[in-house]
Amino acid sequence: MSVRQLDRNNPMPLWAQLEVELRRRLEAGEFNEAFPTDLDLTTSYEVSRHTVREAVRHLNKTGLLKRERGRGTVVNKAEFEQSLGTLYSLFQSVESTGVEQTSEVLELTIVQNAEAAMHLELEETVSLVHLSRLRLAAGSPLAVDRIWLRADTATPLLEADWSHTSLYGELAKIGAPLPNQGWERLMPVIPSAGDRTKLGLTKSDAAFFLERLGTKDGTPVEWRTTVIRGDRYRFVSDWSAGHSIQLRPSAA
Repeated sequence: MSVRQLDRNNPMPLWAQLEVELRRRLEAGEFNEAFPTDLDLTTSYEVSRHTVREAVRHLNKTGLLKRERGRGTVVNKAEFEQSLGTLYSLFQSVESTGVEQTSEVLELTIVQNAEAAMHLELEETVSLVHLSRLRLAAGSPLAVDRIWLRADTATPLLEADWSHTSLYGELAKIGAPLPNQGWERLMPVIPSAGDRTKLGLTKSDAAFFLERLGTKDGTPVEWRTTVIRGDRYRFVSDWSAGHSIQLRPSAA
């Protein structure tokens, strides 16, 4: 095994240098088949086991690695990606990888919901179509998706077969307005006990919470909230000169 040197004259701690080096190699795909053991790393970088463990601990903390019983440290591969700043479609992003996306309907009915009505710029007591689904990829839980739509245009969706289809595909079939603008807000979340059970998560597992308002030429047509497993999905942002991406503090 070849020796990889760290810079012992660098004021950066050896564990931090090793973390940077391992992160670079991870991003280059060097460890797609298997991640080295602690002993392999101590030998190849000529550092102490404490240095290796501290570097690996930080990579675990950031989610790039994870410990699995019986397997040791493994690369935490998200199976599906979604580009930020685009019209999000869970159905398309999953099926584009060659994996079948299916859904189990949890609720499909006419409701009144004051928060959803507010986002849709409707009176609090107006009737809305509410669709709640457990989204699955290759039969395994991926997300709990909850959608509210105007009943005056979306009521025919109550008759749709949601086992293997997309919301926008079904809206197109009935001639309802399709979102072409809107906004999304993504944040980490501790799922409710009910959602953890649906998604097969433990209390320590990470999840995303996505809120979306979809509009058609400025008129709200869709309010959606989605809880997504953090270990199976990741969001990616591409940027270029002249385009700004903002991180804003929470109002809470």
